[in-house]
Amino acid sequence: MFEHRSQPMLPMPVFMRRMALHGFGASALVLASLILGILGYHGLEGLPWIDSLLNAAMILGGMGPVNPLQTAGGKIFASAYALFSGIIFLAASGLVFAPILHRFMHHFHLENESDQ
Repeated sequence: MFEHRSQPMLPMPVFMRRMALHGFGASALVLASLILGILGYHGLEGLPWIDSLLNAAMILGGMGPVNPLQTAGGKIFASAYALFSGIIFLAASGLVFAPILHRFMHHFHLENESDQ
């Protein structure tokens, strides 16, 4: 997916397209996680759709649930979803920052080779 160290650095338009694709992937991952949370809160806790959206968005954003949880299934789901949301945050951040970090490291690797 990324160019090898022996290859030249990507031109800026190609790099920006790569950034857009990674941003789209991270957005899709977050959206899929939000939908999972909405379905979980609606199905397990019996919350209306709008309250399910609010609770899922708040947990996914790191804030915590808004409505008090009533059922054991809902509490277990909320616990698992909170842990899952933390991992999704790390994965989405990795998707967004991977091309930037790769370009940064590739740039310094090319500089070191030209100094020799």
